[in-house]
Amino acid sequence: MSRLLELENDGQAEQRTKLSGERFLSLIHDPDNGRSYILRHGTDQTEGAEIPAGTEFFEYPSADAGQRAFEQLLAESRQAGEVEEDDSTDDIGDFETGGAEVRDLFADQNEDELSRDPVISEEEEP
Repeated sequence: MSRLLELENDGQAEQRTKLSGERFLSLIHDPDNGRSYILRHGTDQTEGAEIPAGTEFFEYPSADAGQRAFEQLLAESRQAGEVEEDDSTDDIGDFETGGAEVRDLFADQNEDELSRDPVISEEEEP
């Protein structure tokens, strides 16, 4: 399931709809296995440490089967009045997958000491 969340956060969802209650319904085609998935989940308050509560997914053998099932689930959600926004990009990329920041706005150096080339560097040695 974490792979599906990573694909979604990397912008790989074919379709993504924001539902009421800060939930999302996404159609994802996995390029590695050719299967399609529908992912229904809430927002993550733990910055990627945990899978959001109530997350569920459905697996389909092809893109066409996944598309048909997604349209059916979307129609059911629309009929129930749960759809807030089609093609939503809200909260995409909120799942933390990167490392620590090397520098911030208030850093006293412009270069990372581990990657600095002393021959080319414009900084003076202390």
